[in-house]
Amino acid sequence: MSQGLSVLHYTTLVFDCDGVVLDSNKVKTKAFYQATLSYGAAAAQAMVDYHVANGGVSRYKKFAHFLEQIAPMHSDQHGHNLESLLQDYAGHVRQGLFSCEIAPGLETLRQQTPNARWLIVSGGDQAELRDVFTQRGLADLFDGGIFGSPDTKEDILSRELANGNIRSPSLFLGDSEYDQQAAAAMGLDFVFLSGWTEVQGWEEWCHVKGISCKTSIKDLMVC
Repeated sequence: MSQGLSVLHYTTLVFDCDGVVLDSNKVKTKAFYQATLSYGAAAAQAMVDYHVANGGVSRYKKFAHFLEQIAPMHSDQHGHNLESLLQDYAGHVRQGLFSCEIAPGLETLRQQTPNARWLIVSGGDQAELRDVFTQRGLADLFDGGIFGSPDTKEDILSRELANGNIRSPSLFLGDSEYDQQAAAAMGLDFVFLSGWTEVQGWEEWCHVKGISCKTSIKDLMVC
């Protein structure tokens, strides 16, 4: 999205969830720590560091990496498998997703873009996302659907482009380097939202890459 373009230019708006629509990055980070703490504090902190460095990547890939690479370095504990870690993590996350802040201006932006199709494309678990968005009264805003893991963002974007659900011109709103990479790979314009991001050094990254930045969804609204 160039500086001269308005959000009204776009036929499709694609939103990441955590750190964009919901202030849930810290909820997820804390849950990764709690879910892996039985392996020791060092292993749990290593998991958090990996999670933060790979924002937007699905929990499935992150816990697989933990079991294959991190856990063996820090603990000889056995018995946990991918499914049990995922279930433990989901239990820690659920309450936070129901109580965290919703992005100010979201409904106003929806009113300002009545002809645009809205989608969620997230690294979060798809069933969990759909439940949370329904319970919090947000699902109806996203007429193009709510999508998440275990499918990757690239796979979701590719599929929805192929079936005509995402129509050009399209804009991806994200808060991670992975969001930008997925958008670029699929030919979507991109805006980085910095207000809730956990990306370290995002200012320099956006400057070097020439990435359009806004603080929050509220800053996209048309005055």
